[in-house]
Amino acid sequence: MLSTISSRLAALRAHMAQQGWHAVLVPSSDPHLSEYLPDRWQGRVWLSGFTGSAGTLLVSATRAALFTDSRYWEQAETELAGSPVALVKLDGPAVPAYLAWLKAEASGSDAGTLAVDGAVLGLAQATQLRDALQRGGWQLDTASDGLATIWADRPALPAAAVYEHALPHAATPRTTKLEALRAAMRDKGATHHWIATLDDLAWLFNLRGADVDYNPVFLGHALIDLQTATLFVGAGKVPDALAQRLRDDGVTLRDYDMALGALRGLPAGSTLLVDPKRITWGLREAVPDGVKVIEATNPTTLAKACKTEAEAAFIREAMEADGAAMCAFYAWLEHALGREHVSELTIDERMTAERARQPGYVSLSFPTIAGFNANGALPHYRATAQSYSVLSTPQGLTAEGLLLIDSGAQYLGGTTDITRVWAIGTPSAAQKRDFTLVLKGTMALSRTRFPRGTLAPMLDAIARAPLWAEGLDFGHGTGHGVGYFLNVHEGPQSISKAVPVPDMAMQPGMITSIEPGLYRPGQWGIRIENLVLNVAVPPAVADAAPGTPEHGDYLAFETLSLCPIDTRCIDRNLLRDDEVQWLNAYHAEVHRSLAPHVSGDALNWLTARTRPI
Repeated sequence: MLSTISSRLAALRAHMAQQGWHAVLVPSSDPHLSEYLPDRWQGRVWLSGFTGSAGTLLVSATRAALFTDSRYWEQAETELAGSPVALVKLDGPAVPAYLAWLKAEASGSDAGTLAVDGAVLGLAQATQLRDALQRGGWQLDTASDGLATIWADRPALPAAAVYEHALPHAATPRTTKLEALRAAMRDKGATHHWIATLDDLAWLFNLRGADVDYNPVFLGHALIDLQTATLFVGAGKVPDALAQRLRDDGVTLRDYDMALGALRGLPAGSTLLVDPKRITWGLREAVPDGVKVIEATNPTTLAKACKTEAEAAFIREAMEADGAAMCAFYAWLEHALGREHVSELTIDERMTAERARQPGYVSLSFPTIAGFNANGALPHYRATAQSYSVLSTPQGLTAEGLLLIDSGAQYLGGTTDITRVWAIGTPSAAQKRDFTLVLKGTMALSRTRFPRGTLAPMLDAIARAPLWAEGLDFGHGTGHGVGYFLNVHEGPQSISKAVPVPDMAMQPGMITSIEPGLYRPGQWGIRIENLVLNVAVPPAVADAAPGTPEHGDYLAFETLSLCPIDTRCIDRNLLRDDEVQWLNAYHAEVHRSLAPHVSGDALNWLTARTRPI
């Protein structure tokens, strides 16, 4: 593998020399700025060997470096060991780190050219990168794909069929969604709107696909004006009957490859609405000079984030199905330890099989993370056939430690994502302390009331406070938005250390994860994650007058995820009485909700693991 990476980098460098490029940047991205990429756009993996879902490769004439954040440091160190690609650990904004590396590569020269495929580089990132490069004496070349000539066996575009997300789960017709979108366009003064992000497309048209692993979306673009809608999707991907229903609803289908030409053909004098965070530099450059451009968040992004009451009801059903699957899995796991071969791989296989038995199951929502002991300290760890830990053998041998399982699924009625940590054997006092501090963070944020419109990053510190009090922290965000049978990671809200912006305001109907963690490299990792729904709550003081401190609309979190938390890992001395009450009430709700869906060993396990403490 290392020789293959070296030969691919050599081919890229030969192409760079022909083009006069001093360096090439290869992001983890596609023309739709997706998180999980179709194989065709896995260029960073192909060139570097690093398989994490986030990271950027920079290649110069003599060196190559992979830039990634703390979630992937240990994975990157392992996958890049002995490689010609060095690891640069990002602990802050990425662009300054790129510039520092490029400056070191310039060898005293004041000028150079950095090439990147503008078709896969986000507009906001490209603008920031271009401006920073110019200040440093560099130029940015976004005109071509540096991999096009050297990746001979590059995968083709995915060809999975598009299908309809139908009643009863898609309760809001696409015609209604299009009307609301056009009203938002008129409010902004736009005559046209371009959508490139796949979750926005799938939601708007009530369509789903299988072009991207774990996300039920399809490759496409859409051009919406005040009367018509055009959907650009691969030829033959939409069945005839569905195509007719789309035409009946005023949606015209065009081939995926015609999208760029349609954008270039916008009439002079029109006003185009684009989202700079959700469109690429290449698409923006295709807009004709005579077209006025308004940059604002896609109206569909906020509309999609605020689930309707009907959607919330289906999501609760999906959570019950998901919880029942986990009861069956964990009952098997506890019985199998010391009796069967149990590894991180068999955990993934068995949990997936239990979910697949549930009504409405479609797929996993992301690769299952099953990390035992030190592997649990890698936030985005994934066991492979070449590297995994064994927990149990049929001969009665059972390892001891903490098992972290972060998993989720796509159901027709919702998307799930949950993390639990389980004691295999007897947890140590140090493990119990870490577990309880993380749990206190999960509970603290879960119990929070906050004014409607609070910017989501402002809530981040609430989950970290119990850890901060002990001089501890974690490197990832506390919470991400979750779609409705869509992407497991969606915006606009983000409970994290991100710089707050207005579109991150918390609104009723949003679903967000709460997942503080604590990671001891080489020892264990702990993360306790639930999904929560923003719900309106009665005011503390009824009929409070405007201008008084009591006036205002407040939201609270309804915990949606249904699975016991391992009380064997809790240091009871670290919990207040009100925290114990919350945990016992949560477990009572888990038992009430799941007991009708399970029986036998699964019901016995559920009953044992939800007993009050």
